[in-house]
Amino acid sequence: MDLEEAYQVVGEFGPYQKRAVAVLVLTQVYMACQSMLIVLIGSTPKYQIEQQDGVSSSQRVVFTEDIDTIVTEVREPAEISDSRHENDIKNVIFGYVTAFAPSYEIFALSRLLVGLMNGGIGLVCFVLAQEYVGKSYWAMTGTLSSMIFAVGIALFGALGYFIQPWRSLATAANTSGVLIFLLSVTLPESPRWLYSQGRTERAEEVLRYMALRNGNAANNLMLQRVGAAKAGNHGKSSGGVLQLVIHPVLRLRTMVLMYVWYACSLVYYGLTLGAGDASGSRYMNVAMYGLVELPAYPLCMYFINKHWAGRRKTMASFLCMAGSACLLTMFVPENTENFLSVTSLALLGKLMVSAAFNIAYLYTAELYPTVVRNAGLGVCSMSCRVGGILAPFVPSMRALHTSMPFTVFCLSGLSAGCLGLLLPETLNGPTAETLEDLSSPTRSRVLESKVTERCAGRDAHVSEISHLMLKLSQVKCRSARNSSGAT
Repeated sequence: MDLEEAYQVVGEFGPYQKRAVAVLVLTQVYMACQSMLIVLIGSTPKYQIEQQDGVSSSQRVVFTEDIDTIVTEVREPAEISDSRHENDIKNVIFGYVTAFAPSYEIFALSRLLVGLMNGGIGLVCFVLAQEYVGKSYWAMTGTLSSMIFAVGIALFGALGYFIQPWRSLATAANTSGVLIFLLSVTLPESPRWLYSQGRTERAEEVLRYMALRNGNAANNLMLQRVGAAKAGNHGKSSGGVLQLVIHPVLRLRTMVLMYVWYACSLVYYGLTLGAGDASGSRYMNVAMYGLVELPAYPLCMYFINKHWAGRRKTMASFLCMAGSACLLTMFVPENTENFLSVTSLALLGKLMVSAAFNIAYLYTAELYPTVVRNAGLGVCSMSCRVGGILAPFVPSMRALHTSMPFTVFCLSGLSAGCLGLLLPETLNGPTAETLEDLSSPTRSRVLESKVTERCAGRDAHVSEISHLMLKLSQVKCRSARNSSGAT
């Protein structure tokens, strides 16, 4: 049997898979706390500039807000610039801190390592949560991961309210990672990945173990052995990142997906990291920017499974709506008290880009065969990190014009939405396991490129015209014979 048939025997989403997926999606709480840490521990307290001894050239800055952040500890008050533009840029530096580091240099190194590890954790957990279950549950597990991340942002806002010393807050935010690590060491390897690597017997062992824990009998479970052609292609298929460059279908998809992930990250984190700058309580703003994402996920689940919408159109639509919401902020006064305000439009944009980001994770996993899925998601995740790195700098562009940050978010969302339409639809298609499946004539689905579809359509038209010409010539021949017979 193939893998999808094996999951029918094992149970596509049995009790064991539910427990394993629960551990994996809970890592999103830890990742959300780490991602949002800079918003609270790196925020600049309110301050005022005072003259010293009546000398205009001698000034000092006095903090008027009683909060404990890394700004108040690492930087002397006199170093606070009156330029908001400079403060926003330097907030990026404040992200590289850790709870117990004795110096700024160790702060920077520690946070750098945390950032590197955080991306890898999220990628691996997402892939495993998909590959432990049957394909019909991929949309649900992918959406659940994103939903828990949003809940984690809201929980971090509450945590910051109750634990305000920044070192204590950083320690508390890291504590959940220890528990998740202890739970994750018991998880097995992905049977899909094992099978794609030719380790069929090991994949069968994992599937039988899952079936046993699910209460299903699968003693006779046996997967199809990889044929000679696929076995010969195995070495080439395991090329990983290299295959994303040299394979013509994967190359186009990777280029488009990298930009989509970059734009999603830039807009998502650009709007999220602006929560600390919004008026009102910074803790309430952080929680609100997390909770506003929650309605996005039921919308995703509804639209991506409809044949008239699917993955491609839904993702593109949400990206364009996020860009449009950012565009509308340019026509609304900043200090308006109305319901239609810059903050409400920013929250609407956050909701839309959250939906698009969620679909991008799921859609990308379906577009790549199992043998290169980790590599494909890894490259897209790298592009995503570039967007996340640039996101804190975008608000500083207010120095050029107040609407410049939202202009960047608008153009990014609209352009990514349009490019996303170049990708093929994956709804209701079988999962590709090897690179050979991309060009297999028996698996015409999903992974066919737009060029192939156009060529097929053109060939069909040519064939139809040829058929009509042949019919016409036959009619002429019959007419000629009839006329000669009559003569």
